[in-house]
Amino acid sequence: MGTPEFAAKVLEAVYKRHEVLAVLTQPDKPAGRGKKIKNSPVKELAIEHGTPVLQPEKLRAPENIELIQSLRPDVILVAAYGQILPKTILYYPKYGCINVHASLLPKYRGAAPINWALINGENESGVTIMQMDAGIDTGDMILQRRVPIHPEETCGELYSRLAELGAEALIEVLEDIEAKISFRKPQSSEGSSYAPMISAQTGRLDWSKTGREIVCLIRGLNPSPGAYTFYEGSMMKIWKAKEIESAFEKYKNFKPGEIIEAGKEGILIRVKDGSALLETVQAKGGKIMPSADYLRGHPMKPGTRFD
Repeated sequence: MGTPEFAAKVLEAVYKRHEVLAVLTQPDKPAGRGKKIKNSPVKELAIEHGTPVLQPEKLRAPENIELIQSLRPDVILVAAYGQILPKTILYYPKYGCINVHASLLPKYRGAAPINWALINGENESGVTIMQMDAGIDTGDMILQRRVPIHPEETCGELYSRLAELGAEALIEVLEDIEAKISFRKPQSSEGSSYAPMISAQTGRLDWSKTGREIVCLIRGLNPSPGAYTFYEGSMMKIWKAKEIESAFEKYKNFKPGEIIEAGKEGILIRVKDGSALLETVQAKGGKIMPSADYLRGHPMKPGTRFD
């Protein structure tokens, strides 16, 4: 059970060593500017392998539960599926349901753990292979793997690394199950946190925050949905930025959100504790480009403001 590219990476590893009876993924949805119906990465992979694909709107519907039970799976593997599993499925397989979760539980339970780890400025992330229960990412932990977060790493880059790591860890757990080796550690509620879904409003930049907070938000929302601001009433997405140590004299007369300088280095913005350099931007309807290139056709004056 899975939907995005993260889950496809996990499924790809499972195919190499195990029999996959069926794949469940979210119903096809319109995507892109043309709003064409597009298969999920998991569905595409399942089709390549000739595996039956199930796409129930509501997993809890009795006919869907009966269908899954009729397959008589030894185990159900879940990675970023997108629906809550009812108890009639959770506890049906011989080895239950095992989840690949992209955080070091109990931290960042919920839908967007990779985004929030970056947004909150964490230095470390990882994956947890977990025995699922009726709670939201509260089941017993079977295996954890840790990785450092690189200083300029984006969500997309960390996402790819954790997908590979999660696939490797899951295969190790399945091998232990086959060898009848069992290890589970109950989760503590101490240190737990929740990573809610990312909304459009999450990406609105607040220039009264510190440079680090702003840069972390930009990294945590790259490549989707992107952090954004407004300049002269028009939305602009910011894809890359860095904190700048500027002499106080240089920006003391500017307020947060105001442009200090705009030139060949990029767009320097006043923030709470100093300044941030916007390196890669995208105007509404335009292409992603270095801010210095954007400025050649769209000059900005010091003292004008991003809202």
